[in-house]
Amino acid sequence: MSTTNTSTRKRIGILGGTFDPPHVGHLKLASHFAKLLHLDTVLLIPSGEPWQKGSGITPAEIRYQLTEAAGIDLARAFLYLKIPTQIGIDRIEIDRAGPSYAIDTVKALRERFGAEASLIWLMGADSLNALPSWNSWQELIHYVNFAVASRPHHDLGLNSDTEVNHTVKQFLDAHQTMETSALENQAFGLIYIDETLAVDLSSTNLRNQLKTARNSIEAEAIPSHTLSIIHNLGLYQ
Repeated sequence: MSTTNTSTRKRIGILGGTFDPPHVGHLKLASHFAKLLHLDTVLLIPSGEPWQKGSGITPAEIRYQLTEAAGIDLARAFLYLKIPTQIGIDRIEIDRAGPSYAIDTVKALRERFGAEASLIWLMGADSLNALPSWNSWQELIHYVNFAVASRPHHDLGLNSDTEVNHTVKQFLDAHQTMETSALENQAFGLIYIDETLAVDLSSTNLRNQLKTARNSIEAEAIPSHTLSIIHNLGLYQ
């Protein structure tokens, strides 16, 4: 694996999700890793057909619109924090027919950005715990690095003796790095666990709040531009 100097290697953060709706936790995750890993670009990628989420998902085009709106607030945060990272709202999964599998996305992004770019999938600890349920999940590490943020009530559970936790522990043992610079210097194959960011927000809980206590939702939970669209379209009622 090559070790191109960080000054020339492109560093692309990938933040995928259903984004139903996108929330401030997503933005904090993007901001944190954009600064920590000196990312050139962060791509927010709404899933087209989120195959693990069941029915009742907001249509993809509306979720894309909500994510675009969240991108406006993320750009403002980057400006305020003096983070030079570019932001892209990517339609790669929405425009691709069939279920949205991460493995298809990372293969396409690797082709787009080339063999030397460091592609870094940004996620919370809950997603890492669930990784063995993803389609062709063990192949992902051959295309991307992972940057994982801790989440309250979602520790990695590596002390629990279950088959899933054992699988995740083996995965970490093989690929974990303690150095952020390693992700900047290597195109794929590494996992970095960050314990300094802990955001306790979930789209599921926010949807329930919007249904039951709509007026109590604050801008601290949902980006202001996204919240405006939710209200204007009467979503999640």
